[in-house]
Amino acid sequence: MIIAFVQIPIDGPKRDHQFVIDQSVEATKIFHKVKGLRRKYFLNSEAGGGGIYEFATKEDAEAWFHDGWADWMESRFGVRPTLTLFDNPVVLDNEKEEVRVDGLAVPPPWFADAAE
Repeated sequence: MIIAFVQIPIDGPKRDHQFVIDQSVEATKIFHKVKGLRRKYFLNSEAGGGGIYEFATKEDAEAWFHDGWADWMESRFGVRPTLTLFDNPVVLDNEKEEVRVDGLAVPPPWFADAAE
C-alpha cells in the first residue's frame, strides 16, 4: 500500500470549516473514480490544505500523480503543492482492533501480551 501526503500551502487564516466541507464533498466527484485510490482524507489547517491518499499500489499512485498533476493543482489553488509518497507496510486499525502487514491481517501483539 502507498500513502501520499499532499500539502497545499495557503497564506492567510485557516479556511472556514463549512467552506472546506463543501469544497471537499464536491471534489469527491473527481476522486471516486481514481484507479487504485482506496481512501482520501481532506485536510485543513492554519498552514493550508492538503490530503492524505491511500493507494493500492505505487503504480496507481504514480499514475494519478503524473507529470501534469502539480500544474493542475496549481491552477486550482493558485499555489504549487508538495507531494511525498510513503510505503505503508503496517496498519493499526484501533476501531477494528486489527493489525495488517502488507494488507493481510496478523495476530495483534497485544493479544499475546494479555495471555502472558
